Amino acid sequence: MVRPSSLFLVFFLHVVLVSSCTTSTEVRSEHSRNHVAFFIFGDSFFDAGNNNYINTTTLDQANFWPYGETYFKFPTGRFADGRLISDFIAEYAKLPLIPPFLQPGNNQYYYGVNFASVGAGALVETFQGAVRAFHITEKLRTMLYMLSLSIAFANYDDDLHHILV
Repeated sequence: MVRPSSLFLVFFLHVVLVSSCTTSTEVRSEHSRNHVAFFIFGDSFFDAGNNNYINTTTLDQANFWPYGETYFKFPTGRFADGRLISDFIAEYAKLPLIPPFLQPGNNQYYYGVNFASVGAGALVETFQGAVRAFHITEKLRTMLYMLSLSIAFANYDDDLHHILV
């Protein structure tokens, strides 16, 4: 059984590390512009398909039926029949579905990226040997790089104090 402290840690990391970068700066085209980028961390509750691209067992993947059959009409890699919590948050923020980081050909990070992976944990020891999930240190390093790309794509000033993380 999952300890409440583990669930709290996953939820806390998701809330704190989901980086909704928003700012309202003057752009060169005479109008203000808001930009939101959604960076998602977590485990199977938030995995949008990263584990489909990790060399692991089928128990740790959701790229087959019945996953996705009701809402998407095909398996998406989400461990749900429909959308995930992060999909609803993206919809509320008027963003498209946020793609998995490991999805081949995914090089559009303007709206963010999903780093969640089944079996992921805050500690490297989490599910050690059971799942090849990329761990929080890897995710944070990559997320900082993606955040810098998102800032660059949004034509932000170099003033990072405008960014809410």
